[in-house]
Amino acid sequence: MPTPALMGARVRRKEDPRLLTGRANYVGNITLPALRHAAFVRSPYAHAGIRHIDVRVAVAMPGVYAVVTGSDFAPLCPPLSLSFPADNAIAIDPQHTDCIRHALAIKRVRHVGEALAVVIADTPEQAEDAALAVLVDWEPLPVAVGVDHVVTPSDAPIFASLPDNVVYRWRNKTAGVDEAFASAAHVVRQRMVNQRLAGVPLEGRATLVAPDPLTGGLTVWMSTQVPHAIRTGLARLLRMPENLLRVIAPDVGGGFGVKDGVFPEDAVLAILARHYQVPLRWIETRSEHMQATTHGRDQITDVEAAVDAEGNILAMRLDIRADLGAYPIGTTIPPLTCQMAVGVYRIPKVDVQLRCILTNTTPVLAYRGAGRPEATYYLERIIEIIARELKLDPIELRRKNFILSDAFPYTAPTGLIYDSGDYDLALRKVLEIADYPALRAAQRNRHPGLPLLGIGLSCYTELCTFGYESATVRVDPSGTVTAFTGLSPHGQGTVTTLAQIVADQIGADFDRIQIQHGDTSRASFGMGTAGSRGVAVGGSAVYLVAGQVREKARRIAAHMLEAAVEDIVLSEGQYHVRGSSQPALTLVQIAERAYSGNLPEGMNPGLEATDFFKPGDLTFPFGAHLAVVEIDQDTGEVTLRDFFAVDDCGTRINPMLADGQIHGGLAQGIAQALWEEVAYDPQGQLLSGTLMEYALPRADRLPHFVTAATVTPTPRNPLGAKGLGEAATIGSTPAVVNAVLDALNLRHLDMPLLPQKVWQALQKRALQKRDLWLLKVP
Repeated sequence: MPTPALMGARVRRKEDPRLLTGRANYVGNITLPALRHAAFVRSPYAHAGIRHIDVRVAVAMPGVYAVVTGSDFAPLCPPLSLSFPADNAIAIDPQHTDCIRHALAIKRVRHVGEALAVVIADTPEQAEDAALAVLVDWEPLPVAVGVDHVVTPSDAPIFASLPDNVVYRWRNKTAGVDEAFASAAHVVRQRMVNQRLAGVPLEGRATLVAPDPLTGGLTVWMSTQVPHAIRTGLARLLRMPENLLRVIAPDVGGGFGVKDGVFPEDAVLAILARHYQVPLRWIETRSEHMQATTHGRDQITDVEAAVDAEGNILAMRLDIRADLGAYPIGTTIPPLTCQMAVGVYRIPKVDVQLRCILTNTTPVLAYRGAGRPEATYYLERIIEIIARELKLDPIELRRKNFILSDAFPYTAPTGLIYDSGDYDLALRKVLEIADYPALRAAQRNRHPGLPLLGIGLSCYTELCTFGYESATVRVDPSGTVTAFTGLSPHGQGTVTTLAQIVADQIGADFDRIQIQHGDTSRASFGMGTAGSRGVAVGGSAVYLVAGQVREKARRIAAHMLEAAVEDIVLSEGQYHVRGSSQPALTLVQIAERAYSGNLPEGMNPGLEATDFFKPGDLTFPFGAHLAVVEIDQDTGEVTLRDFFAVDDCGTRINPMLADGQIHGGLAQGIAQALWEEVAYDPQGQLLSGTLMEYALPRADRLPHFVTAATVTPTPRNPLGAKGLGEAATIGSTPAVVNAVLDALNLRHLDMPLLPQKVWQALQKRALQKRDLWLLKVP
């Protein structure tokens, strides 16, 4: 029997039994006859010319089918798409500049790990061995690493058309900013670093391409978040009709933004599979992931706040330098930081300046949060610095500057229109569940010999629900239901969530609902899974389409019960006349009639619907986080003792899955604060190229998270859902940093707060105390 009122219930994930019993189907599990394997020859230099490539030894090795260099490949494939926003002040025209990216480098490589040739062989091992045998005559070139060299033309231009390596400039300056700073009682300044991060999903990128002898097209299996976008991108590169390409995202082991779009390796495999008419597969190694898959964050920002004598923030300035790596594929991400420049605060005037800069490093694109964590970090750190310098309570300072709950919809000075919010409610709740007064009392009464205790807060909002989404809901004659979605999940529990929506909307048996996703030949065009848009956009599409199916089912039920359509209601999984529970019809009975000839006059057979949903505007989830840390004074090691998170994503379809999203997001946000960093040396060599050097969060380094929610629905979609996938990553990082600096009683330290950095700060503080003591000695 159908389970009533599934929306809002803590339902176990439908997808887990298959995943946990070894029946998952990843790209690496798929085998085809005559399958061959690819391995890439990658640059050991951050910037170098390619004088000559010698493939003779590699071609002669056992099992090698072909070795293709960039020069060989260029006639087969146009340059890859780059990101040149329409409002680009530099006004670069990709058709008239040297700023292009080839899938396989031809004359020059611009970052360590850039591919310049590919080997095709019978086995992965044979391909890898042959790739190592390819000899390259290199011409090392000057290297640009870091973004602080861009005031004047660079001595290491990455492209001749960009002498200062700045590829995009943007500025938003509202009226009265300079006057606000000139008249302010206090001006608080701080330079802050958002370090570079790697995505490191459990499953790396993977692609398998096979020619389709029936259509003359291609079938592509890929570990991706956006199968329809992949189809569109590959069709352009292949110069092939889009309907001859089928892209399938089978089970995908995590994404975090780094599986969003066509990568060079995808283009190479698709074009060579078509060229040679053989199926090809490539599975990324972890080293390749660190070198060649896009990174995230990487900004240096000067933040200034103009504050009056009472602590009201009058204006804010941000000068953001965003490192895009070697190619401009991520110019759309840093502007999100600019748009979120005021966060939850009623700051009337802003001057936000952005420069996107190219460096000889791996390209930077989306990573969980994508521009919004950076903005929250700057705001929540400057709030704490203001409170410290003005000797104000940081909680009351936040409250004084919050956007009030009755101000929504609220137009921010950056141009965004916030939908709804109650920021003080979330703050009050996190203080309550953490017992904040008791924490401060414990800190005041702490014995000097114990580890230092620190308490840190952060309040955040973000923007979600980009784009639109498709959905189809189909009821079979037996009453089984299949829903097709343009979403492409990679661990979120989307199958369960959408099934809950469908079950409630049409009275279907939850266990007899199938959710189909990740296959461009089945679902209508969809924008995939990114930007916390799954439930708010994809779920709303399913909700509305299921509603269309329900209305047809009501008409059929009215015909069967000889009643007026307006009198038919759905409750407890059954359709009956309002005011009388009997007689009642199940969806199974209605579906059987839907495919018969006995239907209301003028009604076509069948019981299904397809449609798209596009929100009227963005949604703005929000929340408040509180971190408690202890610091070993002898080693500088930071232990996260407690973490409390209150997140408001509007309506929650499945609170258990929401908690799971929060737990994962917290782990990633905390890890940025304390451990993770992609590091390069001055020559562009990757210093964190393996998991020996790149420190991921481990379960034994994280506490039991205490989570809670407030619920402020959005009016911008029928579910009232705002989005949750990135929220905890956004709020947690500044909370942890604020806690560490609270324990140290320091103004600022840049992330990650590794033990050696904290230990050095402790030693410096100890020396200052000693010097002060010596000054007092007569």
